[in-house]
Amino acid sequence: MALDKILIVGFGKMAQAMLDGWLASGVPASRFAIYHPRRSTAPAGIALHNNWPDEHFDAVLLAVKPQMLGDIAPGLEPLLGPDTVLISVLAGVTMAGLAQKFPRAGGIARLMPNLAVALRKSPNALAASGLNDAQRQDLTQLAAALGSAEWLEDESQFNLVTALAGSGPGFVFRFIDALAGGAAELGLDRAQADRLALAMVEGASALAASSEYSPAELASRVASKGGMTQMGLDVLDDGAALQKLLRQCLQAARDRGVEMAEMAGEKG
Repeated sequence: MALDKILIVGFGKMAQAMLDGWLASGVPASRFAIYHPRRSTAPAGIALHNNWPDEHFDAVLLAVKPQMLGDIAPGLEPLLGPDTVLISVLAGVTMAGLAQKFPRAGGIARLMPNLAVALRKSPNALAASGLNDAQRQDLTQLAAALGSAEWLEDESQFNLVTALAGSGPGFVFRFIDALAGGAAELGLDRAQADRLALAMVEGASALAASSEYSPAELASRVASKGGMTQMGLDVLDDGAALQKLLRQCLQAARDRGVEMAEMAGEKG
């Protein structure tokens, strides 16, 4: 296995959720180790390092906050030799930017999940350079174990895909909250509205995922001409209101990724 031994650098919510997903999928705990200078405990079977380990890893999963990259780079760089792949989940930090800080790395990959990795339900975007076929296959399998793996041949699309698939859950959560809030403003008990909205979205999402029809077609199929659903859809479709709002939402998130790269001293 090309990426058999993996060091996780940083262990915040995303890294924890990813590890939970991998362990739930049957990936052995013995494949992982964690570096975190202040953490005192780790999941069962996972080695914990408070200092930089003096051993070889096939891959390093970089999962710190982007603004911490400059601080941890000097300590991490000695671990990234020609036989080690760097896998970054840092939003807005390009492969070129990573290569500047870790020029000896045997390969560099970007992996963008969302928190549904803990449930193995995340779409996971991937881009890489310098990986051999075995490493690329192993990385694909690791991503697929957390949901699905989507390779991007053009890294310039990564910020947009991150906005859609990485930030997307936040937008969906806001939609659920707004839907329940609207029902509450119209007279429904808020707690009951929350339960109904959440259950509805869960069911609708499962239906869309399992249906042969596109979401657009499903919307048409659940609406009858002149019926209640159609009246509501007419509000969303008036002047392409919903489409324009979500385009602005995705654009703002995408552009922030570009700004983050620029703040890190990159041009890409």
